[in-house]
Amino acid sequence: MPQPAKLSREQILDTALTLLESGGPEALTMRPLAEQLQVRPSSLYRHFPGRETLLDAMSDLAAAQLDRQLQKAAGSATSARAALVQAAQQYLDYARQHPHLYALLLQPAAPRSAEALAQSAGKQLWNTLLALVGRLSGNPDDTGWAVAYWTFLHGYAELERSGLFGASGPAGGFELGLDALLGSMERR
Repeated sequence: MPQPAKLSREQILDTALTLLESGGPEALTMRPLAEQLQVRPSSLYRHFPGRETLLDAMSDLAAAQLDRQLQKAAGSATSARAALVQAAQQYLDYARQHPHLYALLLQPAAPRSAEALAQSAGKQLWNTLLALVGRLSGNPDDTGWAVAYWTFLHGYAELERSGLFGASGPAGGFELGLDALLGSMERR
């Protein structure tokens, strides 16, 4: 009888992503994940000590995906402002297309060493946002404006996701808010 293929971290994450996207975070537990992979649950613990470490890895996956998409969207822009507008639209598109994965981005993560944090996908995503903002504001380390930009994007994405805009919708609020934010950033 042939031996089953060795289970990899990537296989686990791919299957976990499918479970998460189809059923939300409550569908992503170790037993159903093991069933989908046709392995014993104990096989998963060799790669992920528990569900929380699996969710942290999924959050890293989301941050890496979003980072790549923001860089790609901004890379085709003709100006610093256009790069931030295109990145903002891509950010919302990602939140809409991957709501469960996006929600993991801002969940509290397990503590990491300073070195591990510096190399994390979340830190790389932050660095991308900081660089985009810095191009417009003229300050390459403009943490204040980067926080304002990210807060605006996340707040809008969460309000939209929750349905709180109601039947009338956001009435152009995203464009108005982004224009005001970027205009203030340019004037500084």
